[in-house]
Amino acid sequence: MVAREGYVIIGIALVFAAALSGIVLVVSVSWGILCLVAAAFVAAGVLFFFRDPVRTPPPVSDRLVLAPADGKVVVVDNAVPELLYLGDMAKKVSIFLSPLDVHVNRIPVDGIVEHVKYVPGKYLVAWHPEASEKNERSEIGVRHPSGARVLFKQISGSVARRIVYHVAKEDQVAAGQRFGIIKFGSRMDVFVPQEVTLGVSVGDRVRAGETILGRFPTLKRDP
Repeated sequence: MVAREGYVIIGIALVFAAALSGIVLVVSVSWGILCLVAAAFVAAGVLFFFRDPVRTPPPVSDRLVLAPADGKVVVVDNAVPELLYLGDMAKKVSIFLSPLDVHVNRIPVDGIVEHVKYVPGKYLVAWHPEASEKNERSEIGVRHPSGARVLFKQISGSVARRIVYHVAKEDQVAAGQRFGIIKFGSRMDVFVPQEVTLGVSVGDRVRAGETILGRFPTLKRDP
């Protein structure tokens, strides 16, 4: 399965490769064949980057915080100020996506989208400590059925300069639901309330929509 955000890029790459190979074939069969082989590798690489594998969330996902991105956990902090949407101290998990990781992003919790904002910015390397606040990013806040708020950010890096998301305020979303993509190496930050128990550590590999980052203690629905 291929992410729809990659259709145009894949199409352009294939057309360019075919045209270049055709031109070179007229001049030299040997060089034309080499161009075709190189074009095949490029096309395979583009298709690999935009792959969109099926993911199955774990049972009882309404009590869980799932990874919104594939990659490596680079930050786990149990006490950071998050006044933008949570309005309080929060726990933070940062996931670094290399160019080899799946770049399709998924909603981490069930709930209703209350906050959506695109912020233009710099293109510091994704693991830079200030990337979360200074880089180009999206900021999406979801109100969990328990009433708790969860914020997650798609953050561009020095290579990734294209953030795409398909959610809007008032959308009802589910944990594991596909919502967007960051093109090429990047980072995802997740901020959760203090009552969430985190279950990942720095260095862990996670999979979007399947790996459990944390758990809500109880599911107390609003009256």
